Amino acid sequence: MFFFDTSRATRKVETEIPESEWVARAVSGDEDAFVHLAASYRPRLWSTASRFARSRPELEDLVQDLLLKLWRGLPGYRSDAPFDHWVMTVAVRGCYDFLRSNRRRRESESLVDPTDRCNDPDPSGDRVRSRREAWETVSLLLERLEARDRLVITLLDLEERGVRETAALTGWSESNVKVRAHRARKKMREFLTELGLES
Repeated sequence: MFFFDTSRATRKVETEIPESEWVARAVSGDEDAFVHLAASYRPRLWSTASRFARSRPELEDLVQDLLLKLWRGLPGYRSDAPFDHWVMTVAVRGCYDFLRSNRRRRESESLVDPTDRCNDPDPSGDRVRSRREAWETVSLLLERLEARDRLVITLLDLEERGVRETAALTGWSESNVKVRAHRARKKMREFLTELGLES
């Protein structure tokens, strides 16, 4: 797989160039321009992908895969749509593909814990412990959902995106997003009851 070394982007300081110019260069096949864009969007891709990956190596691989999808998809990018929206659409759909193709293989692996990113001075404190337990519960519930249900709950509830944005990112209708979210939340409540965790 081609590896995008986004650290190369920091070697040139060309902040006066607007993003649209970087995009135009990348679309025309300029790899350095794409690396610049990739470095700029990598934190967002990392944040989105971390909702779906189960280990640090898997997360790194997923982000690289998303960057590759973006690179390959650039010739089809239409400048009449915002570039950041296109990037996140490719990322969300790439994460969905990842969920579908890796569901069985990943059942026994542990999830990436977003609480690992917190800088709490007392990692053994009650607050961090509570956050970790809550994340473990959410992870357990998400694991039991189908890929589409997990995707819609992640976008709406974990990333706090609106129904319209979720529909645009997934390519589903707004009504489909609402119905799927309602059913997914109902399933999660049922799973909680099965586990004896519902209050």
